[in-house]
Formats: sequence, structure tokens, C-alpha cells
Amino acid sequence: MVRANGAVSLRELARVVQTSEVTVRRDVRALEAEGLLDRRHGGAVLPGGFTRESGFPQKSHLATAEKTAIADLAANFVEEGEAIVVGAGTTTQELARRLARVPGLTVVTNSLLVAQALAHANRVEVVMTGGTLRGSNYALVGSGAEQSLHGLRVSRAFLSGSGLTAERGLSTSNMLSASVDRALVQAAAEVVVLADHTKLGTDTMFQTVPTDLITRLVTDEPPAHDDRAATELQALADQGVQIAVAGGRGVRRARVRVRGLGG
Repeated sequence: MVRANGAVSLRELARVVQTSEVTVRRDVRALEAEGLLDRRHGGAVLPGGFTRESGFPQKSHLATAEKTAIADLAANFVEEGEAIVVGAGTTTQELARRLARVPGLTVVTNSLLVAQALAHANRVEVVMTGGTLRGSNYALVGSGAEQSLHGLRVSRAFLSGSGLTAERGLSTSNMLSASVDRALVQAAAEVVVLADHTKLGTDTMFQTVPTDLITRLVTDEPPAHDDRAATELQALADQGVQIAVAGGRGVRRARVRVRGLGG
């Protein structure tokens, strides 16, 4: 799990192996003694660094059709003349490509790739945060990025992450990225999460957006056999998150309340 996600929480480990966090903590300590991982507060990471995530080039080839469909749908929630924030990620980059056609738009972002997608949009103003470049996802992070967001107020934040659960909300496996995403959320009146079905039910180390702050989730239709994703969608809907499903026939409506573009 650590190799796949870069980091993992003790809570998630205990849930997966169906034992107590006390037992998991003891086993993680033993694995650390063997040099297989490093302990961190509340979890564990690969040795030699806080996280070792898959790089952006690898992520950009995962679930490409789903991300395209999600971006197409999410673009419908952006109106002319709005000011929004767009976080880093492969799905948000797809969204940015579609926002180039929205006149009078102001986009605040910490993502170099989001900014690049909008660089030649004549009627879109792009505002970059400060910060230190994180090469694995071409995002600006650190205190400089967070401080540049203080006092900012926009209508919506569009964010992605490594995992999404009804219990914990949106999460990521990198501490610095999580901190900047939290600052982006504080600047927005509404929060729209873009997450394909493979991220539903996945809980990674650092929480970015608790469920009660998520206004809307834009996702794709899970395969018929993916009960975990369908169950997670139902739980998110039960907690008041508006669910918008891109493509397909929509999630089984008897189980999940899917709301259309009108909210």
C-alpha cells in the first residue's frame, strides 16, 4: 500500500487488514527496523523521503477517458466573469483546457500546467501563487503559496486528490500539497472535487477537504461490479454532497441520488 500510494495512514492499514491500530503501529515499527518504511505521525511512508508518489507523466496516462469526461462536465459549472481557483492535478489540467473558452474568467492556481493550459486564452486572466516548485506534479507549494492566498475570495475551488471517502473527505499523500489545497479551499465559497471512480473509497495520509466542506463531486460512472465506489457515492450523497456523474447511464439511481447541472 505504501509503494502504491507513497504514504498510508494507520487507520487505513487497520481497516484493510482488519485489526487494531495498536497492532498496526507495532508492525509498522518492526517494518521500520528492517528499513522497509519510515514511520510518520499517524502513518508511514517509503524510506528516504516523506512520499514517493507516481510522477505526473505516469498519472497523466491513468483513466484518461474518465478524466476527459469529468472535465467536460465540470466546465459547465463555470460561468462567464467568475473568479475561481484551480488546484494541481491531471484532471484539473484537463478542466483548464476547457476553461480557455470562458470569457471574463479569472483563474487563481498553484499549478504550472493549469497556467500553461490557459496561457494563450485571450479573455482569461491567470493569477499564479508564489511558492516552491514541486517537480513531481509541477505545483507551487510551501509557505509562499499559502501566504499568497491569504485574503483571497473566489466563487469556487476546483480540486483533485489521491483519494475520497465519505468519512474523511478528500485526501492526498503529500503534506505540502495538502497544506496548499486547504488554503485554496479557504478562499472559495464552494468546493468542487474532481475525482474518477478509482479514487472513491481510497483514504490517503493527509486530509485536504473534509466532507462537510465539499459542495459537489464530479465523477464518472463506476463499473457495475465496483460496489465500493457505488457505496461511497451513496454515503457522500447522504452527507449532502451534490453528485454529478459524467458519461454513461448515470450511477444506479435507486442507490445514489444524482443531481444534474441545476444542483
